[in-house]
Amino acid sequence: MNLVNLESVSHAYGPKPLLRDVSLGIEAGERVGVVGRNGGGKTTLLSVVAGALKPDSGRVTHTRGLRVGVLSQHDELDPERTVEELVLGDRAEHEWAGDQAVREILASLIGDLDLRAKSGDLSGGERRRTALARLLIDEHDLIMLDEPTNHLDIEAIAWLAGHLAGRKSALLVITHDRWFLDAVSTRTWEVVDGRVERYEGGYAAYVLAKAERARIAQAAEDRRQNLMRKEIAWLRRGPPARTSKPKFRIDAAQALIADEPPPRESVELVKFATARLGKTVYDLEDVTLHAGGPEAGPLVLDRCTWQFGPGDRIGLIGVNGSGKSSVLRLLADQVKPDSGRVVRGRTVRLAHLSQELAELDPSRRVLETVEAVRKYIQVGKREWTASQLLERLGFKGEAQWKVIGDLSGGERRRLQLLRLLMDDPNVLLLDEPTNDLDIETLNELEDLLDGWPGTLLLVSHDRYFLERVADRCVALLGDGRLSMLPGGVDEYLARRAAGTAVTARVALDKSDKSDKERSAEPEVQAGLSAKEERELRKELNRLERQMDKLAGQEAKLHTQMAEAASDYEKLGSLDGKLRDVLAEKDAAEAEWLEVAERLGE
Repeated sequence: MNLVNLESVSHAYGPKPLLRDVSLGIEAGERVGVVGRNGGGKTTLLSVVAGALKPDSGRVTHTRGLRVGVLSQHDELDPERTVEELVLGDRAEHEWAGDQAVREILASLIGDLDLRAKSGDLSGGERRRTALARLLIDEHDLIMLDEPTNHLDIEAIAWLAGHLAGRKSALLVITHDRWFLDAVSTRTWEVVDGRVERYEGGYAAYVLAKAERARIAQAAEDRRQNLMRKEIAWLRRGPPARTSKPKFRIDAAQALIADEPPPRESVELVKFATARLGKTVYDLEDVTLHAGGPEAGPLVLDRCTWQFGPGDRIGLIGVNGSGKSSVLRLLADQVKPDSGRVVRGRTVRLAHLSQELAELDPSRRVLETVEAVRKYIQVGKREWTASQLLERLGFKGEAQWKVIGDLSGGERRRLQLLRLLMDDPNVLLLDEPTNDLDIETLNELEDLLDGWPGTLLLVSHDRYFLERVADRCVALLGDGRLSMLPGGVDEYLARRAAGTAVTARVALDKSDKSDKERSAEPEVQAGLSAKEERELRKELNRLERQMDKLAGQEAKLHTQMAEAASDYEKLGSLDGKLRDVLAEKDAAEAEWLEVAERLGE
């Protein structure tokens, strides 16, 4: 049974049609993920389905008594009301405290908040979690969420996905988080050119189905092109005395020509040449760092020694408030360590993408902002102007003369990325780079970073993007150390669930202890001097690079063996090489485990 039905719905903002003759329905228990380009009509569709926006034409019907819960992108919480009043309302304490489901929602989303705090005193992320908890506590037949993962860390996103998948409510969710889409969606809707294309399954199934549709469409286009060439050739040939041709043939040819689609507008990023990196990129030596300054906030690093080498691609994980952005600012030389030192390689050319867009002057125009970095750039044998590059990135014609302050969040983010990459960096520090980017732009960014040879340190709550771009994961677990996670995000979530990772609040409590109290606490690995730890870190990084190289050799040998399946002599030779590589890989892994154990990781 459909809970909501849309019949021939159309809606436009000004001259731009966002929905054109859309007819669809949402069944009870169905979980639908909505994707599409920024500004393409996703939020408009959600508002129409919710009944909050009346379409220009068409009809929207809800089943009688339908209970709808909506989380919009912008939370409208009364700043004078407390968290408890907003989330729990008039519920008596014994009522909600005895409800296991309510307790789980509170603990997972707002467990670190003071229920007596006023919402006006909360950060944007805390307000977002408060609004989400208020929605989930109530019972709904249909839950509608617009970018629910914004401001949530990886752990909270994993919990939310499991919670929504376990509810009986129908779900309509707009998100750019592709891992989340796969985890919760049973169907996917793509809003494109005023239409809503429907696909079975989550994001992965959507990508495969869309590729198959594109293949079929291309086959049909190839047939149409062949027919068009024949029709045009027929129009051009024939006796000179012929002054007319059958009208039905002319009409057919004109229809084929008229149906020629416009060139596809795609987001492109140019792969820039990178400056050479030496052996040293960043070395942290016995570094202590507090967020907000010495002793001013939570302890982020406590006498930490670490090495970031050339070509490292590291994802930095931790709960909100654990200090991930502080580590990036430390490497960018925007903050100084409380003690210890940061050694920066002399060849480092740094680009730091922060979460804020304040560094873009809102009064300047798009083209002027890019030309302030560089007016011309040589790519291969061709010289490109700033205007030509902007056009390739979707800023066409008059859009290049837009004032920065008038750009959408996604446009400003894309422009900022272009400015950074045009400066030819060899080290990238990316702090939540996926904010405000649509999935098409994320795919382009991933493709760019695939071929980018520098050192990358990434902070992102987008698990799909993190696992796609980074080779290894390192975590801030609240103990003042950078901990290697061979098992990636899954290992991090398991350690959090097992209670072996402390929270940011515990880290803050630890930072308030005296040096004497801290020195009395048991160390993970006693007896290592700063120099010994530094040498072990370097050895660990060397072994990781060696294992990556051996894994590449192993994959190459498997490919060669598959190609030589009928050549038994060559197959025997390749098999011997493969055994040697596997033995060397096992030895490197054993050595890595031994070094990691000495470091207490």
